[in-house]
Amino acid sequence: MTEFRMLHTMIRVFDLDKSIAFYCDKLGMKLLRKSDYPDGKFTLAFVGYGDEATNTVVELTHNWDHAPYNLGDGFGHLALGVKDIYGVCAKLGESGVKITRPPGPMKHGKTVIAFIEDPDGYKIELIEK
Repeated sequence: MTEFRMLHTMIRVFDLDKSIAFYCDKLGMKLLRKSDYPDGKFTLAFVGYGDEATNTVVELTHNWDHAPYNLGDGFGHLALGVKDIYGVCAKLGESGVKITRPPGPMKHGKTVIAFIEDPDGYKIELIEK
């Protein structure tokens, strides 16, 4: 058994309420905790599919006085497993989520994937399980 366990992935977001709504309302995560840090002028919100003690979660960091972020070219994407990728993408598209790559087999493979974007433009890969 390894000594390490993945705890969370952190992304910086411009509009925290909009991001929480996206991850919770659109992707079905739960807001696990949210803390303001007035001296540092930032808020941290943790969202995920289960308790942090046993699940990897996403940390949304909102710096209060910051303009929208440039995503850079080093970040790849978050990945979520889904059962019915075509149905999930249809629902997400109907609710206004930007689908940047419709569901279908990945290039040079058989796995069915799709890509969506969160409100800040972060890519999220959906993988049919």
